[in-house]
Parts: sequence; structure tokens; C-alpha cells
Amino acid sequence: MTAQQATGKQGERQKRAPKTGGGGRITPGVFWPSAAVIAAFVVFAVVGQDRAAETVGEVHTAIVGDLGWYYMALVSLFVIFALWVGIGRYGDIRLGKDGEEAEFGLGSWLAMLFAAGMGIGLVYWGVAEPLNFFSSPRPGVGEGEAERAEFAMVQTFLHWGIHPWAIYVVVGLAVAYAVHRKGRPVSIRWTLEPLLGDRIRGRWGDVIDTVAIVGTVFGVATSLGLGVLQISSGLDYLGWADSPGKAVQVVLIIAITAIATVSVVTGVARGIRWLSNINMVLAAVVALFVLVAGPTLFILSGLVQDVGVYLQDLLRMSFDTGASQGEEGTGWVSGWTVFYWGWWISWAPFVGIFIARISRGRTVREFITGVLLVPTALTFFWFAVFGGSALHGQMFGNDEGLIGEDGAVSTDNALFQLLDTLPGGAFMAGVTILLIVLFFVTSSDSGSYVVAALASGGAPEPPRWTRVFWSASAGLVAIALLLASGSGTASLDTLKTTAIIIALPFSVVMIGMCAATLVQFRRERRAYLEARRLAARERIVEEAVAAMEADLENRALLGPPASPDRT
Repeated sequence: MTAQQATGKQGERQKRAPKTGGGGRITPGVFWPSAAVIAAFVVFAVVGQDRAAETVGEVHTAIVGDLGWYYMALVSLFVIFALWVGIGRYGDIRLGKDGEEAEFGLGSWLAMLFAAGMGIGLVYWGVAEPLNFFSSPRPGVGEGEAERAEFAMVQTFLHWGIHPWAIYVVVGLAVAYAVHRKGRPVSIRWTLEPLLGDRIRGRWGDVIDTVAIVGTVFGVATSLGLGVLQISSGLDYLGWADSPGKAVQVVLIIAITAIATVSVVTGVARGIRWLSNINMVLAAVVALFVLVAGPTLFILSGLVQDVGVYLQDLLRMSFDTGASQGEEGTGWVSGWTVFYWGWWISWAPFVGIFIARISRGRTVREFITGVLLVPTALTFFWFAVFGGSALHGQMFGNDEGLIGEDGAVSTDNALFQLLDTLPGGAFMAGVTILLIVLFFVTSSDSGSYVVAALASGGAPEPPRWTRVFWSASAGLVAIALLLASGSGTASLDTLKTTAIIIALPFSVVMIGMCAATLVQFRRERRAYLEARRLAARERIVEEAVAAMEADLENRALLGPPASPDRT
């Protein structure tokens, strides 16, 4: 190849390369298709609500029902991959330049990744999920209250423990290595560069980033819509608002979106970090209140016992598809566990990119330990406190408990019902509502940051107008679908189901990420060993030369050898 041909090919690659977002630019091949797909689906879900729900439901049923085994095996393999990489020889690789210090302190880093990852989910499901599993356990679980209570907590630990965080590790690690180590833009496409080469600069890369944007916006919008339902239910339950309707819920969405917009405009280092730190403090206050005011000994004893059972049964539960209980068993696993795996995968682009962005300067081992183990430990403590308190009241309390006579659990109100049974619960309920709002804000602002970065070609600091655009878009989507749902949540449920459907093609991308990450790590390992071998050879040569020079100096100092006597 001539120099002129090489220059021409390089120019073609540069033309195909996406813009980096500098100077307020966007990537047209990502920004406009994403906006068009989101707008078209919202119109479809609003205008043809029944038809949209039916179509999406059929696709979702086919995926969850027929591919449950695939999700169970895949997510378990993600856990194995994360543990193997973190423990093995690649753990010392730094996600940044050699010797670079971590960009954020340990406390702020953990607070941001925890708040973005699943903070709001813990508040929403902390009481409701263990109660649901206690009331309606998986087929095959015994009838005794003790057995059902243990199953409820251990199954909840499975859904919120190392498995979802391993999903985030796969995406976050691949993005962090590409961005901080290789200097690539903040984008999903660049994680597959070792496999696809220059093709990621063109349409393939645009499609990958578009899927990530659509899934993220749908997930954030769904959380906003369903989240305000919990907030409004809490206001109604506590008597702070009389049956708040759609108007109040719309105002809540607008307020949350406005705060999130201000936060995302100020950037990661300021708004998002500050709000995440506040979240962690409020969450700690609420959790400690329930721990002290509730059945403290039962909570702590249950935590130790349930963690032990979780560790003992982890391998079995990870691959349990419910097949031994027939269609009833697989249906239960598909409705809960497989649903969760799809939901976490749909959130993986957003959470993965965000935790990659805040993890500059950490080693692979630090990254995996921080992302996989620390949030899992905090999550177990949270569910032990709230779920344990609720189960204790249900099994040993003198009142009727938090489960209705028909076995139903009020998911929106369960947390407030629990707080109402504790002294000072009304005041703490107000703090909890504030916590829910701030958790939604941190999810919304970090999600808007990620989407803006993807739509701007992976710019680490995307243009402010794009951050405002995507933050407002998520709020408007949530409002439109909430209003279209009438007195229910049909359109929001359709959006949530669609986000999980998007997880199927993205799961294939994640498999490619695992392979690409290993390719990159092996290359770096070989380069490191070769550099060490060359350094050792140079050291041996230097030592040999130094020894020869020392020998010559010694000979010079001793002078020439004496001549033998001749007689």
C-alpha cells in the first residue's frame, strides 16, 4: 500500500467516525433516529393503547416464556466472568493511565454508583418484594411461615444481589477500559472495537448506540411515571393529600425533571455527586431508624441467617429455571427472576456507562470489588431491615399485618404501611418521600447525562442543550403515557415491557463485550510480559557491562602483572 492510499483510507475512516460532541455538535446518525423511535413509540402507545399493549405483551410473553433458560444461564455466566476477571491476573490493570489516581473519593464513588444503579428500586421494593414472596412463594416451597419467610428473603437477595451488579460490571468495565485506558469516546460502540474494527464507526455503531439510548429513555421514563404513583400513594396514605390525581402526579414529574435537569447541567462532579451523597445520608437515616425502632434482634439475626443460606444456595438458585415444578414453576421464575434479569439488562447501558464515567483511575480489581460486592452488602442490609421488619410483623405481630386477607400486597403503600406501625413513623415517612424524590432525581440526571453523551458521539462533557433535551424528553414521555393510561398504568406498563424486550438484542451485545474485554486484557497482558522480559534482558546486559567495567577498572588500579625473574 502506498502512502497516498494509506492517507486516503485514513481520511475515509475519519469521515465515518462519529462526532465527539465538541462545540455543541451531535451525532446525527444516533440523535435523530433515537428521537424518532421514541416519539413514534409514544404516539403508538398513546393513540393505540390497547393494540400497543397487546402487541408488546405477546412479544414479551414469547421472550420470557421461551427464553427463560437463556436469561438464567447468561446472567449466571456474567457473574462468573466478573468474579474471574476481578480475582485473576487482569485485576491489576488500571482503568486509566499508569499511576493515575482515582477521580472521585471512595465515598462519593460508591454513593453515585449505588444511587444510579438501584437506589430507587430498593425504596420501592424494600418492603413489598419480601411480602409478595411470603404471600405467594414459588411452587415447591413449604407451607410453614418460617420456610416461606426464609425463601422470601433469600429470593429477594438473588434478584438484588451480585447478579444485577455483575450485569453492570460487564458493560461498565468494557466502557471504562475503552474510555479511560484507550482514550475512546464515552460510548457503547467502542467496547466492540476489538471484534468489529472500523465497522463500529459506521452504521453498526450507530445502531448499537441508538438501542442503548432508546432503552435508557424508556427505563427512566417508566421509573418517573411509576415512581410518582408511589409518591402520590404515600401522600394519600399519610393524609397529606386527598386522593391526588393525575394533575398532582404531572406536577411531581415536572418538579423531579426540573431538579434533574439542573443537576445534569451542573455536571457529574457537582450536581450528581452532591445529590448522591445526600441520598446515601438520608437512606442511612431511614434504615437506621427502622432498625432501631423495629425488631432489631430479629433483623440482625435474620440478616446473618439469610446471607448464609444465600451463599449456600447461590449456585443452585442461579441456574434454577423452575422446570422441576412444571409450567407453574417456570411461569413463576419467568414472571419474577427472568423479568428482573431482562430489566437489569435494559438498564445496563445507562448504569454501565455512568459507573464507567466515574471510575477513572481505579484498577480492574478495585472496580469489580466496589461495583459487585459493596452495593450487594448494602442491598442485603437494606432488605434485611425493611423486609425483615415487615415479615416479623406479619408472623408475630398482633395486628393483621401488611398482607390483605386475599393475599394481596399493596406495593405502592407497603413501605408507608410499615412506617406507620413504628413510633415516629409519620415524620420518617416524610423523610422517605424526600428520599424517593432525590433517588428519582439521581436516576434521571445520570440517565440524561448518559443519553446526551451517546447522542453526542461519546463526548465526556456533552453539550448542555442536549442534556436539557433528553432530561425533558424523559419527563414528557412519562407524562404522556401516564395521562394516556386513564386511571391505571397501562401505557406505562407497555413502555416498561418494551424496555425489557430491548434487553434481548442488547444481551447479544453484552456477550460481545465480554469477548472484546478478554481480547483487550490478553493483549495488554502479553505486552506487559514482553516489556518485563525486555526490561529483564536490559538489566542483565547492564549488569554484565557494569561487571566488565568494574573488572577493567580493577585491573587498571593493580597495574600490569609483574614479569617473572630470569636467571
